[in-house]
Amino acid sequence: MAKDIEYKSNNNIVFSCKYHIVWCPKYRRKVLIDEVEIRLKEIIYQIAKELRVEIIEMETDKDHIHILADVDPQFGVMNFVKKAKGRSSRLLRDEFHHLKTKLPTLWTNSSFISTVGGAPLEVVKQYIENQQRSEKPKEKNKWKDYLKSCEVKK
Repeated sequence: MAKDIEYKSNNNIVFSCKYHIVWCPKYRRKVLIDEVEIRLKEIIYQIAKELRVEIIEMETDKDHIHILADVDPQFGVMNFVKKAKGRSSRLLRDEFHHLKTKLPTLWTNSSFISTVGGAPLEVVKQYIENQQRSEKPKEKNKWKDYLKSCEVKK
């Protein structure tokens, strides 16, 4: 395990699951500005706190939001995204009337989610491929000898 990765734990799993998440307003309308942007970030931080999701970084552009988050795999990143989009849509549309008049819904149905961090894919692939070769020869021979001693002799 890498030394610079911080691992979290729930009762069952030790994990480090970081995701890059992006979603957009319906029709990519440029509505994430000024007070709407500030309030959206407040809402997402509040939801993250409730769900024990760590927001590592979050930034908006006028027509999309980027979030870098660490999410418990038992809870699931999509549950966080659904709750964040659902509650922020409801609250923002209630608080900012122009969002109701410009858009039938605040967010598109789609999102972009990608895992980040940890070792590069090729390194993990190579690590898995080399599992049988990584044992010390002495340990491997002990196991072979044990298996031979368990065989039924004819």
